[in-house]
Amino acid sequence: MYENFVEKLVGRAGKPRELDTGTTLFYKDDPIRQIFIIEEGLVELIRHQRDGTSIVLQRASRQSVLAEASLYAEFYHCDAVIRSPSRVCAFPKPDFLMLLQKDEDLSNAWAAQLARKVQSARSQIDILSRKTVSDRLDGWFAWRGNKLPPKGQWKNIAIEIGVSPEALYRELAKRRSD
Repeated sequence: MYENFVEKLVGRAGKPRELDTGTTLFYKDDPIRQIFIIEEGLVELIRHQRDGTSIVLQRASRQSVLAEASLYAEFYHCDAVIRSPSRVCAFPKPDFLMLLQKDEDLSNAWAAQLARKVQSARSQIDILSRKTVSDRLDGWFAWRGNKLPPKGQWKNIAIEIGVSPEALYRELAKRRSD
């Protein structure tokens, strides 16, 4: 099986595009013609709700496949917005599907990739179902390991566990003092 699934895809994809913050890669209801691989940067899948709010369905960063499930749909169900300067490769959908049919190792690696995404989504649901910041942070540690990322990235944890950065910082300070 491929050691680094995404690197193998990047090697077969088209020339990467450089995209600036705020650029929209695709919109809801656009036909799906390509699968996107994020070489560098950050891209969010945003679904706009009827009440005017929006939710982030995916935060794809370095070495990620964006909107994996779109391979099996006709139209996008959300918008993809560049959140930091990004380098993105596009892989034509028919070529990708053909490659999966012809390359059993790649197909197995793809299935494993999708399984990991399902596991990750289930962990996220578990965390978001918890009532307190403390319980959510405990769930995040159980999922991601007991080590915090560098201080400048703590805000991303707050986003992942569905709390304000301030609430997360208070909980971390409380744990340090205990």
